[in-house]
Amino acid sequence: MTITVRFAPSPTGYIHIGNTRIALFNWLFALKNNGRFILRFDDTDTVRSKTEYAEATIADLDWLGIKPALIEYQSKRIPNYDAAAERLKASGLLYPCYETAEELERKRKLRLARRLPPIYGRDALKLTSADRVKLEAEGRRPHWRFLLPNFKDDPFSVARTEVHWDDLVRSRETVDLSSLSDPVLVREDGTYLYTFTSVVDDIDMGISHIIRGNDHITNSGVQIAIIEALGAKVPNLGHINLLTTASGEGISKRTGALSIGSLRRDGYEPMAVASLAVLIGTSENVTAVPSMDALAAIFDPAATSKSASKFDPADLDALNRALIHAMPYAQAKDRLTALGIEGDRAEEFWLAVRGNLSRVSDASLWWKIIKDGPAADEQLAEEDRDFVRAAFDLLPPEPWNRDTWKQWTDAVKAQSGRKGKPLFMPLRVALTGLTSGPELADLLPLLGQEGTLARRP
Repeated sequence: MTITVRFAPSPTGYIHIGNTRIALFNWLFALKNNGRFILRFDDTDTVRSKTEYAEATIADLDWLGIKPALIEYQSKRIPNYDAAAERLKASGLLYPCYETAEELERKRKLRLARRLPPIYGRDALKLTSADRVKLEAEGRRPHWRFLLPNFKDDPFSVARTEVHWDDLVRSRETVDLSSLSDPVLVREDGTYLYTFTSVVDDIDMGISHIIRGNDHITNSGVQIAIIEALGAKVPNLGHINLLTTASGEGISKRTGALSIGSLRRDGYEPMAVASLAVLIGTSENVTAVPSMDALAAIFDPAATSKSASKFDPADLDALNRALIHAMPYAQAKDRLTALGIEGDRAEEFWLAVRGNLSRVSDASLWWKIIKDGPAADEQLAEEDRDFVRAAFDLLPPEPWNRDTWKQWTDAVKAQSGRKGKPLFMPLRVALTGLTSGPELADLLPLLGQEGTLARRP
């Protein structure tokens, strides 16, 4: 059996780090087990679903390195849901209900007042054919509920009915169906709820493992009952902890906070985002993992904490720096070329500056300094000008290499008597216009003697 997983977002906004964590867990599980990853859009909400959001989701997942074997859209699968609904209706497991939202709320309050669980009392099962005809003649249209298997013979005598599964993340899980209302699977307008469409899709697409947020645990008990009612095998289930913002708030598409697109535009590396999203809230140390294959090698869904984890973008900075500082030129080349950083010495330049970068785009500053002259951030102190002018007279002859800096500063030290910061800082400011940055031993050969002399104050 080929392990098959799915990620099923609603294209009603841009995916954020919270639902991307779900995608990453599924992708890594498939990668680790040589399985298939299906991207399935829950786009049956025609009012809120937008093509632009679906396209952005595909682009964001591709940026992260997630490559779906198949992309599906629920809006194209309505006949499949119609057929499955008819099967449940024919077996008496999907029954029509006519209560309005206001009527259901009154019944809920009445049950609470009688100290009964606030679940649906299955009153619609008592309706005769004549009752239904009358209600529909009044203009009422039914919504359809799934009859949960939480009774023996009489659906009005609900008994404790436990659904169990060995969760991939949380070990043994149990849901008592007697504590739940029969779920609505079909709305009054004939559209289907995700609880139902997801089950039909999982069956049709051969989904073997479902990894999703732990807010779906109760829903899983219901879906197991629906899957079994349709005569299918229940997939293996795993429920991971949810991510919150650094302040502990839930992450929502509506706010646009922590969207993958925004993190990408901020210059973060995809593996920095993936490393933090996957490893936070697990027993693994949060480190910058260089590739998806390497992340899959240490990935273990069972190592995930049961409690929510806070995602702080500030934590990305250290991971991002670690990845960039070790990034080979070949990996950065295309992006550097897009920044105008190219030529025979582009690789030498990258290896010289990468250790001081937080973003690949930061290389532009140093390329400009090498090509056009010092930044305007810092100016030489007046007392240092004569010292620097004299130092430039001691520049060694070419050819230059990494040892040239030491040869030069040794000569300057011997003549001026300066050492330490009073010696090195004025030279750095004269050459770069900044008080910190890459090793000048690496920058000096890039400047060359002519470029260096051009910076003489």
